[in-house]
Amino acid sequence: MAASSTNPYSEAGVDTAAGDLAVELMKTSVRATHGPEVLGGVGGFAGLFDASALLGYTKPLLATSTDGVGTKVAIAQAIDKHDTIGQDLVGMVVDDIVVVGAKPLFMTDYIACGKVVPERIADIVRGIADACTATGTALVGGETAEHPGLLGVDDYDVAGAATGIVEADAVLGADRVQDGDVVLALASSGLHSNGYSLVRHIITGAGIGYGDDAADFGTTWGETLLEPTRLYTQPLLRLIDALAEGSIHSLSHVTGGGIAANLARVLPVGSWAEVDRSTWSPSPVFRVLSDIAGTPLTDTEGTWNLGIGFLAVIDQSQKDAAIAALATEGIDAWQVATVGMGQRPAGEFEEGAKGVDGGAVRLVGAYADGAK
Repeated sequence: MAASSTNPYSEAGVDTAAGDLAVELMKTSVRATHGPEVLGGVGGFAGLFDASALLGYTKPLLATSTDGVGTKVAIAQAIDKHDTIGQDLVGMVVDDIVVVGAKPLFMTDYIACGKVVPERIADIVRGIADACTATGTALVGGETAEHPGLLGVDDYDVAGAATGIVEADAVLGADRVQDGDVVLALASSGLHSNGYSLVRHIITGAGIGYGDDAADFGTTWGETLLEPTRLYTQPLLRLIDALAEGSIHSLSHVTGGGIAANLARVLPVGSWAEVDRSTWSPSPVFRVLSDIAGTPLTDTEGTWNLGIGFLAVIDQSQKDAAIAALATEGIDAWQVATVGMGQRPAGEFEEGAKGVDGGAVRLVGAYADGAK
């Protein structure tokens, strides 16, 4: 009997040729993230990174983080725009590493999809690679998996993991925080990549399409909501080097859980901070979405970053220098709180978060009316 000329895997819905083409389309952008420490090129079973540089450390600690983009990808899929999701992924993964003061070394990504569309996959990976370049991270490997029957033809999800390095005696954290430390807020670029289930609920409930014009922003709703996550890694590493040694005590990436919960994670037990809402005005996208939902901004404080993408707890003597240094990076920064120790004011505070027995934080006052 003659052998069948059909490919049973293709009949099952998996297009290996499309996967190979996707790899070819992404090769150039991936290679652009490689320095001499990356060995083996693109396409190996494992990425290789020369760790000789670690020999220059007295006691090197490896920092690692993993994350995804969440339901923001549904908006990218709805308007068929996939070139910014990669930056969101790097922002969620690599910017968690700098929280401990670590320099990122390398990253890998994983894309699961219902059907490999080579150009779409290449757009996603190009965004990842460009953001890796911006954060000084080598993209050393990844995987694209086709899951027909599990995901729809136009559906996909992305995730990634990264590794960084920091000298043991330079690790930032709550143990460094002191009474009277200043808490600086670093402006976000918008929603970043958290709280999109609420965003989508609001938009859908209002009968708005992602292709509809968003009069407040001069573009479509989909394009507005896909504003990519700001990358903080290199500006913060440069800030650490620029300020007096030991001036930065702890950093917090404001992601899921909002401002209070994420700040509480990097403050020591027994400390407290009152974040003054009057020091900034949440970005227009937050105000417009809240208006559409008919809810006050305060109801979203545990979900959205409300205009603050990072928080830095620093020595009070370095406040002005830090704000000026961040301004040269194009990042608006301002004081939102002062850390207190001992007896705290009466009232409810959020204490610790995500399993961390940290400090106590609450937001007080009313948001400023004008733009920060």
